[in-house]
Amino acid sequence: MVAGGETVLVGVSGGADSVALLHSLRTLAPRLGLRLHVVHVNHGLRPDADADQAFVEELARRCEIAVSVERVAVARGAGESPEAAARAARYAAFRRAAERTGAARVALGHTAEDQAETVLMRLLQGAGPRGLAGIPPVRGPYIRPLLDVRRREIEAELRRVGLAWREDPTNRDPKFLRNRIRHDLLPFLASSFEPRIVEALCRAGSLTRALVTELEEVAARELDRLAVARGQEVVLALDELRALPSGVGEEVLRQALARLGERGPLRAWALRALCHLLEAGDPAGPQRVGGVVIERSPTHLRLSRQGQPVSLPERPLQVPGSVAVHEIGLVIEARVLNPSPTYEPPTGPWRVAFDLDRLPSPLRVRGRRPGDRFHPFGAPGSKPLKKFLIDAKVPRWERGRLLLVVAGGEIVWAVGLRRGDAAPVVSGSRLVELRALPLGADRVAE
Repeated sequence: MVAGGETVLVGVSGGADSVALLHSLRTLAPRLGLRLHVVHVNHGLRPDADADQAFVEELARRCEIAVSVERVAVARGAGESPEAAARAARYAAFRRAAERTGAARVALGHTAEDQAETVLMRLLQGAGPRGLAGIPPVRGPYIRPLLDVRRREIEAELRRVGLAWREDPTNRDPKFLRNRIRHDLLPFLASSFEPRIVEALCRAGSLTRALVTELEEVAARELDRLAVARGQEVVLALDELRALPSGVGEEVLRQALARLGERGPLRAWALRALCHLLEAGDPAGPQRVGGVVIERSPTHLRLSRQGQPVSLPERPLQVPGSVAVHEIGLVIEARVLNPSPTYEPPTGPWRVAFDLDRLPSPLRVRGRRPGDRFHPFGAPGSKPLKKFLIDAKVPRWERGRLLLVVAGGEIVWAVGLRRGDAAPVVSGSRLVELRALPLGADRVAE
């Protein structure tokens, strides 16, 4: 949990658990070279909130440890419980205090009872493995040194060393599910079925957490292997995702979301949506998870932070000459070639040639427009450009970045895909050769 020598922010509410946490870390600090700083979060929700704050400030003063108080306003979002809103406000306060004090770790006073209550509560709510893994001992900067310690042991130690603590009356309010589990259900299970029910639930949570951790490690390796990242987007091949063992593909998508900034827990509907995306069938429309949009083509999945769509305005292309298209990082070059008996017309998608004398002028480059039609080279006739792109399996999200070269109103080149049927090269033709290069690439005169 600590390497030694770092600053540790200690969250102290004034309750027995957090007072014992401060006592333990203060005892260990000289041996581990820890610098401690107390933080107390005052939610202002109870009449005795200020008395709790004064108690913690006095405790820190007697321990000769610096203390910060974070006063927070608990604002509930739509459908959010008061407990969840208070928790979010509390952790935001911890983050601010850690940044201000330079703390590498934030120590919290969760106990074995907290762990057992969490596992049982989530079991009753129908949680999956991640929920049943309970409270992690370490997550990011947060550490929970007392997570394996029973509350009775904590209170016995505080009495032994003569440390007082505050009781929170809301911890007995039966309107909260956790309190009913703590004061009714767990004692009933202990007396009627299993005296060591707390230890059993903690062990179950620990075993599940080990499996979840292994799943996360496997998925992280697969994400590194499969992901093609570009700015605020991640693209994954569907066939390779579907070939992964059960559960790994969904976890790869979860971690891809996290890389794009969606690190919060996913609701059940979002998990079902991730599973559905990996199923066979026709691609559905775009789906949103938080601020990330997920799109599926027949062959790929794309996760992206939705920004402004790319706009490719029309620009002239001089012959000879070049035009830079900064929006997609390409340069289109045009050069004139004299006929040569040994000339071989290019066949790749990034370089094309036309009979200059039969090619309408002027040349222009632009993006797609509604109603565009395209006559691919060698095809019997034209078709809607949209149908051509679908047949070519171009993902929906790439179509807005497609650059077109137009001559006399006709699309003569879908850049990176195929040349049009106009002005084919014949023996003795005077040629114009077009090529697409990455913006900033070295260009060799030929």
